[in-house]
Amino acid sequence: MPDVLLVEDKESLRRVLRLTLEHAGYSVTEAADAREAVNEIGRVPHKIVLTDLRMPNGSGIDVLRAAKNADSDVPVIVMTAYGSIDEAVQAMKDGAHDFLQKPVDSNHLLLLVERALEQGRLRTENLLLREEWSKRYGFPRILGESEAIKRAVAETQRVAQTDATVLLLGESGTGKELFARAVHHLSNRRDKPFVAINCAAIPETLIENELFGHERGAFTGAGERRLGKFELASGGTVFLDEIGELPLLAQGKLLRVIEEKSVDRIGGKAPIPVDVRVVAATNKDLRAAVDRGEFRGDLFFRLAVFPIDIPPLRDRGDDVVLLARHFAAQLGKELRGREAALSEMSISALRAHRWPGNVRELENSIERACILADGASLEPRDLGFTNEQLSDPKAVGFDISGTLGEATERAVTMVERQKIADALAANDDNKTRAAESLGVSYKTLLIKIKEYGL
Repeated sequence: MPDVLLVEDKESLRRVLRLTLEHAGYSVTEAADAREAVNEIGRVPHKIVLTDLRMPNGSGIDVLRAAKNADSDVPVIVMTAYGSIDEAVQAMKDGAHDFLQKPVDSNHLLLLVERALEQGRLRTENLLLREEWSKRYGFPRILGESEAIKRAVAETQRVAQTDATVLLLGESGTGKELFARAVHHLSNRRDKPFVAINCAAIPETLIENELFGHERGAFTGAGERRLGKFELASGGTVFLDEIGELPLLAQGKLLRVIEEKSVDRIGGKAPIPVDVRVVAATNKDLRAAVDRGEFRGDLFFRLAVFPIDIPPLRDRGDDVVLLARHFAAQLGKELRGREAALSEMSISALRAHRWPGNVRELENSIERACILADGASLEPRDLGFTNEQLSDPKAVGFDISGTLGEATERAVTMVERQKIADALAANDDNKTRAAESLGVSYKTLLIKIKEYGL
């Protein structure tokens, strides 16, 4: 509920304005003069200030300046009687959002308040868009057919409908942020912000400021109030990636935020209520870190209300091929103007590789291949596999079991299929020209195309 600070010395008018605002759904804090208003502004933040211009113990200009000093973005609407329009214009030059002439029209008042709050919401959204990769927002698509990934997806769907804290466990590059976004977009918070924070990327001296914000003058260089990520995510989800890298001092403050649902800005005088859902992720063994005294046990158990294990790519079977084809199609369009295909040798090499960098390594390899490849298909060397790796049939996943004849037959089949696929691609699927380039008859080519499912 938006919080309005109403500053008016006439009690009867103040009461009418308060009832009008409360009836419209706003919470209202009252102040009877400028001094009381300035004290209230210093005590707790408000989302909007509605102040009379002329009153005892100061003026509306004093209130305006105090509000702007506390938070340069807070909108201030100045009420003025007929005859003091010049003062109202001066107030707007000093940073007032708008002015309202007395006697106050209720509909006009509510319109100005809603407009001011909407502009504030837009400012917050723009800030988030600048700090996040907005182009990747939207419902995340998690690809995979292996039992391990299906289990992780099912657990994500189950917990998303609750407000439980989630701890995502898995190696680097397994897609933990993708799962965090899925938790958010499947929840009733989907229309609110999703704010991601990499705890390992922020210096220890700045982490508290980044998470919880600061008040104006809290330290040297703090020229104005700054909201922390928890306040920016109000109503939505905070994703704390690499939570195992969070310093011990910040861990204690994070635990308090999660338990009390409020944050203390640096230099603040009162806690600020926040309504956020916390999703954390780590590639570390946090239980071992707790035993070593490197991570707080109480925070670990508070975060691990619902742990989800994200499997490494090497344990996902043929998902590596499914993902590789998806990336080849997507990145091929972006980088080459058309979808890229994977050769049979490439698919064998992809299956055989251990992928220590997981899905991130696979995506980077496909992107590199799309840039380097000369032909229509991505070959193993385009994907970064060395000559030494490719010289060993087992290293690229080629099945050499059975008799010499059986292994040779499999090799011939693989080579034939690849040569035909390359010829078709090089000749824009013109079968006559493809047959000529391969040195076979048109009829033979048609038989092979059908045999190999091309």
